[in-house]
Amino acid sequence: MEQFLITPAAGKRLIARALKEHHAIKKALKDGTVVIIAGTTNGYVAEEILSSLEQLEEFSRKKFFRGIVLPPVGLTDKTGRLKSETEFPGDVVIVNGTWKKGLTIFDVVDDLKEGDVILKGANAINYLHNKAAIYIGHPHGGTIGVALQAVIGRRVRLILPVGLEKRVHTDLDDLALKLNTPGNQGPRLLPVVGEVFTEIEAISSLTGATAELVAAGGVAGAEGSIWIAVSGKSSEVGVAQKLIKSIINEPAFSL
Repeated sequence: MEQFLITPAAGKRLIARALKEHHAIKKALKDGTVVIIAGTTNGYVAEEILSSLEQLEEFSRKKFFRGIVLPPVGLTDKTGRLKSETEFPGDVVIVNGTWKKGLTIFDVVDDLKEGDVILKGANAINYLHNKAAIYIGHPHGGTIGVALQAVIGRRVRLILPVGLEKRVHTDLDDLALKLNTPGNQGPRLLPVVGEVFTEIEAISSLTGATAELVAAGGVAGAEGSIWIAVSGKSSEVGVAQKLIKSIINEPAFSL
């Protein structure tokens, strides 16, 4: 067994590297549709997938999100808006291996079918119950509200890339009931059923080793980091060591 420290940014890159090799995504890239809904973790996913298709050149993570959590000061103006003039570029919609620039989930949801894949980030994860939930700020349910039409209505696969830094230990249904009660303030919360994909699944799928969260935290840039213990055959642990070494110096997400 070996232990590895993984920062939030490195975790995003690790998840993205693994999803690029996900069997359902690779199949849909060949003869279907993959929708990568904008989000910070999904920005890394989009980079890895578009790079594998040799279509990365015009993509940027700079504004690849609709909502984002920021520190209290420094990045917003007096109205609370992000200090950035970059326009939202749309989600990444890939049809039969070709990125259809400028499209969003709203443009293609009615055309999605079984075998297609939607990737949507999450804001909370109860890993013990393998369940994730998404903050809702939009009065009509936002992108997940639209995506679920295809997921539930037509069995489109939903994958939820989410870092373990977003772990909570309360039952997500109970949390949603509290946050969504009329009269309360702040975002709502929607627990969703999909394939939860964290750093643990990323390591396991790429190396065959077993990964486990054993500790967390840090300072001076290691805030939000996780300690992962990796065990298995010596060859599997060796592959995991090389994998994590390749992403460990991923710079912090910047706007």
